[in-house]
Amino acid sequence: MVQPAHTAPHPRRALSPAVAVLLCAAVAAVALLLVKWLPYGAKTATLLGTHTWEGGSLLDTGQGPSLRAGWDFLVRYGEAVWPALVAAVVIGAAAETLLPRDWVGRVLGPGRTVNGALLAVPSMMCTCCTAPIVNALRRSGAGLRPTVAYWLGNPVLNPFVLAFLLLVGPWQWAATRLAVGALLVAGVSALAGRLARGGHPAGLDGVPGLPPEPAGRRFTGALARFAVVLIPEYAILVFAVGALRGWLFPFADGAGVPVLAAVALAAVLGTLAVIPTAGEIPVLLALATAGAAPAIGGALLITLPAVSLPSMVMVGRALGWRVTTVVGGGVAAAGAASAALLTVLS
Repeated sequence: MVQPAHTAPHPRRALSPAVAVLLCAAVAAVALLLVKWLPYGAKTATLLGTHTWEGGSLLDTGQGPSLRAGWDFLVRYGEAVWPALVAAVVIGAAAETLLPRDWVGRVLGPGRTVNGALLAVPSMMCTCCTAPIVNALRRSGAGLRPTVAYWLGNPVLNPFVLAFLLLVGPWQWAATRLAVGALLVAGVSALAGRLARGGHPAGLDGVPGLPPEPAGRRFTGALARFAVVLIPEYAILVFAVGALRGWLFPFADGAGVPVLAAVALAAVLGTLAVIPTAGEIPVLLALATAGAAPAIGGALLITLPAVSLPSMVMVGRALGWRVTTVVGGGVAAAGAASAALLTVLS
């Protein structure tokens, strides 16, 4: 009697590269539609009718440095950003799981800075919410220059924030933001690439390709890593910045501080402070109402949204600490340039 042959189980068939890329794009589009495009479109429609910004600044310094101030800031900040943070974690996990490394290398290789900036425009994340995606892109093989361009381009080239600035403030705010923001993205990305020696920081050079596991398992693993490592780190840093914000912004209205000193403080401390998307607008409006020099607002116009201490810590391992520090310095320098340009235009 002939015994039936035992056949090995068929291995699971991986998604084709084209399907994987389209699926990742669909995940990103749905997430961004829900937490960015639709809410910002509604906000724009409201501002077209009112030309008035509702809500105050998260950086109000009514409380001195304290644990209570840190907790209050963390709660208010969390309420403002949690939908975008959830979307960023999902998009980051999808990118790390689905995007083929050779495709990422072609589209976001070391010389593809413009592609990184173009991808940032519809993404429109704040600097901290961009961090999970930045980490995922680097793990997927993206070059340093386009990754830095994506990280910086999200907050400073946000088209809806540019529209908000035009609708509630003088045109000079939007013009300065666009001009200096574009130079910041291009210049700092190029500088980061020069420092990187090939575009891959130590610790990521040997990252292997995706393991032969089901996509669902890889996706769950990426989500878990972000949830266990990145989000608690994020919360602790935001709490610390909130607890110290009374020291970070001692010149709440710019009064009593020489203009040059205030601009220098704004350039440096604005680089460290953390705000949600468009959180710089109520700060600028408050400074303008208080009669502060345009240069102070000009510095904060760039430094507040571009990076923050929490975001730099969260991407430091992916970009390299030297590069991340240089990016922070470049943002502070761009803040000084923005202060000068806004003064001239005003």
